Amino acid sequence: MARRCRFVALLGLALAVLVLGGCAPAPIKPEDQPQLFWPDEIDVAPRIHFVKAFKTPTEFGIAKGFFQRVAEVIFGASESRLIRPMAVVAVGGVVYVADTGAKGVHRFDPVAKDYALIAAGDEVGLPSPVGLARGKVGEVYVTDSELAQVLVIRPGAKTAVPLALPPLSQPTGIAFDPDSGRLIVVDTAEHRVKVFNPDGTLHSSFGQRGAGEGEFNYPTMIWRDAEGRLYVTDSLNFRIQVFDAQGRFLRKFGQLGDGSGDNMRQKGVATDSYGHVYILDALFNALQIFNSSGQLLLSVGALGSDRGEFWLPVGIFIDSDDMIYIADSYNQRIQILSYIGGPT
Repeated sequence: MARRCRFVALLGLALAVLVLGGCAPAPIKPEDQPQLFWPDEIDVAPRIHFVKAFKTPTEFGIAKGFFQRVAEVIFGASESRLIRPMAVVAVGGVVYVADTGAKGVHRFDPVAKDYALIAAGDEVGLPSPVGLARGKVGEVYVTDSELAQVLVIRPGAKTAVPLALPPLSQPTGIAFDPDSGRLIVVDTAEHRVKVFNPDGTLHSSFGQRGAGEGEFNYPTMIWRDAEGRLYVTDSLNFRIQVFDAQGRFLRKFGQLGDGSGDNMRQKGVATDSYGHVYILDALFNALQIFNSSGQLLLSVGALGSDRGEFWLPVGIFIDSDDMIYIADSYNQRIQILSYIGGPT
């Protein structure tokens, strides 16, 4: 009886705190800050616009329910948050974030006001989720480099299900071909890119260790553009290689250096609807934008934690509306930008 009375008293106190909290002055919201554009020169048309950044479901617009807020008043706040985001994709407004620190994939659904941390459904979970790819009907594919597996997250599912594929050594980057239904997976330890049929069988592969055209030295991330071209981050060759849909070498760009357009530690790669190539450099802490020939057009960001600044950015995803999602790993957040510049 005494325990019940204490709970009722705590509940009453929590309700009072919630009511009084509703009368407190509203904090300054990120959208109330001055808009941020790049380049920021007065006589140059802006190309990139900062949209928002978020670390938690609340910051992404997923409000806490009434009983969750009451529980936090009584037992203390325990909101889920990003720890070490590595990759990000957006599917119809739902954002998925692979997080090695949280050992799972966060799913943020602002329309349904729902959040979930998705693992593999066993005690191991997802120890090292590093790559994400959007499927054809709302599913999301995730690579786990430690488990050496590719898994799929179906819409609304609470767990990621392993796919039955031939053995992989260290899967990292992943892309999906909506025309054929094939998965394209970078196997970093084998210095190869492997292509799998919808039934899980190996369709083809390309690459070997080396510095020549079509060869790799620890490749990591991959992106497939709307025309089927494949962009591969060839990490320790300090370059991006571009292949056609059949894996034939087309071109390369980038080199080791600390000048404009050089690569020191390139990570994620993506393209927009105009064919611009976006590369995250984790040592420069910047987003570099190139034309299709590899000429540097614009660099965005520097080391820091303010809006538009980065600390070891790793993963990037660009949707059909040219919204740019960046996994800002050591800042423990996703930053969302948009390309507004048109063709160049």
